[in-house]
Amino acid sequence: MRDQYEEASNIIPHVLIFPLPIQGPINSMLQLAELFCLAGLKITFLNTIHNQQRLLRCTDVQSRFEKYDELFQFVTIHDGLPEEHPRSIEQFGDIISSVQTVAEPFIREILLSRHITCVIPDALCYYVVDIGNDMGVQVIPFDTISPSCLWVYLCLPKLIQAQQIPFEDDNLDALVTHIPAMEGLLRRRDLPHFCLLDYKTDPSFLAALTEIERIPQAHGIILNTFEDLDGPFLSNIRSYSPKTYGIGPIHLQLKNKLVGQQITSLLSSNSLWQEDQSSIKWLDAQPVGSVIYVSFGSLIVASKEEILEFWHGLINSKVRFLWVLRPNILKGSEMDYKFMKDIMEGSKENGYIVSWAPQKKILGHQAIGGFLTHSGWNSTVESIVEGKPMICWSHNVDQRVNSRLVEKFWQIGLDMKDNCDRCTIERMIKNLMGTKRDEFKKSIDNLSKLANLSVGEGGSSNNDLEALIKDIKGFTKLKKM
Repeated sequence: MRDQYEEASNIIPHVLIFPLPIQGPINSMLQLAELFCLAGLKITFLNTIHNQQRLLRCTDVQSRFEKYDELFQFVTIHDGLPEEHPRSIEQFGDIISSVQTVAEPFIREILLSRHITCVIPDALCYYVVDIGNDMGVQVIPFDTISPSCLWVYLCLPKLIQAQQIPFEDDNLDALVTHIPAMEGLLRRRDLPHFCLLDYKTDPSFLAALTEIERIPQAHGIILNTFEDLDGPFLSNIRSYSPKTYGIGPIHLQLKNKLVGQQITSLLSSNSLWQEDQSSIKWLDAQPVGSVIYVSFGSLIVASKEEILEFWHGLINSKVRFLWVLRPNILKGSEMDYKFMKDIMEGSKENGYIVSWAPQKKILGHQAIGGFLTHSGWNSTVESIVEGKPMICWSHNVDQRVNSRLVEKFWQIGLDMKDNCDRCTIERMIKNLMGTKRDEFKKSIDNLSKLANLSVGEGGSSNNDLEALIKDIKGFTKLKKM
């Protein structure tokens, strides 16, 4: 037995990482993969061919991971969709189900053919928990949504049982009960978008219910947060999953580890879009704190009317702005070049428009005074780390919960929800960048300081990362013995 234990101690744990096939989860999971490589774990990163080609085209990811030699490798699968498929948020359900059809047999095969110690899928890939349990391989999902929204998910059965869902009337401002740690905080309009739909038939609602059924069946769950940000929600999540690892902000965690090992590629990108670096040069010429950064993430689509309302609101605010307008941002149609050209021409006096930007660099720039965001979790955390207050235009998944917490719980910005009129936009920009600036800045600077402490020696996130790595190494010993 002792010889087996010593032999197991020399085996390098091998982790299979499997993100959702969209920008945010791929970014977070590549950062996790690099943290594991720095800790000496072996990583196989499972990506779709479509996204892998985009990643290689837009980043230095290949050369960046080459420094880890045999500790890291990409493996790709087809996403099951035709090449001409737009792969936008409007077809999100199709993308997820198509990938599942291909991924399920592939993951079973890879677990049979390789000595995989542990699988870390996105939590929405709940079927991987079933595969791991069938094959005796530990699974630790990484839920890339916010912990507060995950806690709402975990309370959905209670909300259904208490007849809070479906809503009994059309009053979206009614407060939601039966969510501990959020009593008096969330209104109906702050719940995930699918809560407005039929929980018995809506695919997104059913997926959320299936996801939370699997959480207690996995070894644990990984979250991109820190105790001082989401402590009340983490405490409740641990009643379902005692091994809850809050290891964020993950990009800050990675930055600290790279500095500690004197590795210089601190601001490398995991973007599926080509980043326009001219935005940094433009910011260099702007006064400190004078610019609002506007970006709705990698998936949100908007109508021409909505884009125009934002344009008018930005122009009328007379605040300088840097605006990301993706080529595929227009809803339900191909790129309208004349429309976009007119928007760009009309913005030249006070603004700068790019198709995609190096967001972490942007948020860290001294010229940025605020962030008009879709409230995706990565964007929210990155903004907190850089101490940039937010205006939240939220739509899908966790964004509605996040935007409510930004204004009412953390008090670091304004919640616009899905409202989109030029007067509201103008007023909120003026409040964020002017009248309420000092109030928000004080709150978010405090959270930024706590974020940095969390990833330092003895910090909560650093401790949870060390515990996660130790547990994965322990799986190797248990499997061998």
